[in-house]
Parts: sequence; C-alpha cells; structure tokens
Amino acid sequence: MKPKIYIETTIISYLTGKPSRDIIIAAHQQITEEWWRTRRHFFDLYASQLVIREAGAGDEEYSQKRLNALSEAELLEITESALSLAKILIEKGAVPQKAEEDALHIAIAVVNGIDYFISWNCKHIANAKMRSKIEQVCQSCGYEPIIICTPEELLED
Repeated sequence: MKPKIYIETTIISYLTGKPSRDIIIAAHQQITEEWWRTRRHFFDLYASQLVIREAGAGDEEYSQKRLNALSEAELLEITESALSLAKILIEKGAVPQKAEEDALHIAIAVVNGIDYFISWNCKHIANAKMRSKIEQVCQSCGYEPIIICTPEELLED
C-alpha cells in the first residue's frame, strides 16, 4: 500500500504557474516539477474541495491547468471533525487566526489519516516551529500527527 499524501494548493500553483523571476520561487517551481514527475507515483494523492476552490480561482488559463493537475487526486470531504480540529488548531495557537484555511487544510488531512502533507507554505504550515505545535494539538485531540513537508524533503527514496 502506498503512503497517502495531501497536495496543498501551493504545490499545484508552483507546478503549473509561469516560471518566476524570483530565484527562490523559481527553485521551488523546479523542485515541485521534479517531485511531480519522479516521485508522485509513489503516493496515493489526495486533495479537498478547499484545494479545488483555491486552485480554480484567478486567471482562467492557469486555473484550468491547476485543476487538470489535481484530476488524479482523490477528494476528501470537509467534515464536522475537520472543522472542529481546524478551530482547535487556531485556538491553541498552532496556526494563526488569519490562516483559517491553512488550519482547515491540515485538519482535513489529519482527520482522514493522511500520512504526508506537502506544501510550500513555509509561513504557516511547513515551518519547524509550526509543525511541532500542530503535532502537539493533533495528539492532544486524539489524532496521529501528519508529516508536514516540502517536495524537496520527499525527493529521495
């Protein structure tokens, strides 16, 4: 059985976006493309209606590219359990109040028993300080913590 991975919106945006002139973003785009091309087949891909909504916003051409890339991902429901966990993640300070959707992404993946959560959102999600707080809150709520990482961390076997 393959490990399950939640594809957060930044991954699809970097995968399908115009090449950036910003050196850091351009590197993230290249790493994302390499991971998508070489490693995604080692995982069962999951997303949510929240990812679909975010990916479908903006420029029509690029939103269609994002939605096409997501077509192979199984969609997870936004349940009451996920909404409740997202609220607790914010209340406990594991995710900032202004990042409610980030908390919901995490909660959807956690309550569905996903193994990995892949994101380039290093401000509110894939951040060493945030990860430990998120893990603590998930454990205190009776959930197995999810492994939050960037594509770069999943390039090797």
